[in-house]
Amino acid sequence: MFLKGCALSCWWCHNPESQAARPEVVLHEQRCIRCGACVAACPHGAVAWVDGAPLTDRTRCEACGTCAATCYAGAREVAGREMSVEQVMEAVERDRPFYEESGGGVTLSGGEPLRQPAFTAAVLREAKRRGLHTALDTCGHAPWREFERLRQDVDLFLYDLKLVDSVRHRRYTGVGSARILANLRELSRLGHRIVLRVPIVPGITDDPENVAAVCTVAAALPNLAGVDLLPYHSIGAGKYRRLDRTYRLPHTDAPTRRRMDEIGSTMAAAGLPVGTDGLR
Repeated sequence: MFLKGCALSCWWCHNPESQAARPEVVLHEQRCIRCGACVAACPHGAVAWVDGAPLTDRTRCEACGTCAATCYAGAREVAGREMSVEQVMEAVERDRPFYEESGGGVTLSGGEPLRQPAFTAAVLREAKRRGLHTALDTCGHAPWREFERLRQDVDLFLYDLKLVDSVRHRRYTGVGSARILANLRELSRLGHRIVLRVPIVPGITDDPENVAAVCTVAAALPNLAGVDLLPYHSIGAGKYRRLDRTYRLPHTDAPTRRRMDEIGSTMAAAGLPVGTDGLR
């Protein structure tokens, strides 16, 4: 389950449609047949002809969905919709046989689920009431009180650790790392099961200093289930175009298999249960 809204704006984010809390219109330009139906339909005057194509003025768009409903070619869609806890659980329950066979359950991700703390807590509480395994995929940047209100209903924390140095963390994500590290240490101290998820972004998170710092932080956690190294990819670059945003790493390549193995070996030598590509 992906929730919208995130306090971070990571340069390599592959879910940019989840950063804003409100719904957004996504344009699949290659599907557009230039029929003009969206221009005529928009009740806010947010879509206009520019150089022979319909262009959305994001400052006027209310993401009401009228243009998407009118689009004959399916070129427009709205990312994000409101759901109740019961509606979420109805969708979750349809896959219960898969959970029972695999040992899995429901994972709340985003964006950042703790940007919607009351709703996230309610979903987790209901999932546990129904006997489902729960996981919370979090960047860790939230007031501790938000963790406190829901941590007892979380079986597994999938916890992002991108950059340890706070200045560098702020440069590449928009926020410092102090709160993230403090929450991580407190969750571990309280005995929660945690898997660290470390994105390996060439030129940003893969330098020896950051790798060593991540090792130091991870080795000091008393309840660490594992460290997953996640290789950077540019699959989300097209999403930025569909949202009329600029992708900040257009010339960054994925890390090589050799570099991933080198980082994995460094962490294994530090005594960490580490895996690459998200697998151990």
